Amino acid sequence: MLYHIQCQDKPNSLQVRLNNRDAHLAYIQSLGDRLFAAGPTLNDDDQMTGSILIIDFDNDVEAHAFCDNDPYAVAGLFRAVTISRWRKSLPA
Repeated sequence: MLYHIQCQDKPNSLQVRLNNRDAHLAYIQSLGDRLFAAGPTLNDDDQMTGSILIIDFDNDVEAHAFCDNDPYAVAGLFRAVTISRWRKSLPA
C-alpha cells in the first residue's frame, strides 16, 4: 500500500534540516524500490519548509515506525507529520 507522508518543519529550523540532511537522504535511499517519490516543500522564497514522501509500506505500523526513525524526526525538525494511505490514479 502506498503512503503519502507530509512533514512540516518547525519555524526557524533550517539549520536542523541542513545538519541532518545527509543522514536523512541515506535513510530514505535505503528504501530502494519501495520509494515512489520524495522531496522538500518550499515557501515563496524557495526555502525548504517540510517534506513530502510517497512510500510503499505493508501497513500503518510500518509507515509510522519509519517516520518516527527518520533522522529529521529524531533531531526534532518536524512540528507535524501526517501519514495517509494513497492510491495513484494518474497518469495511468
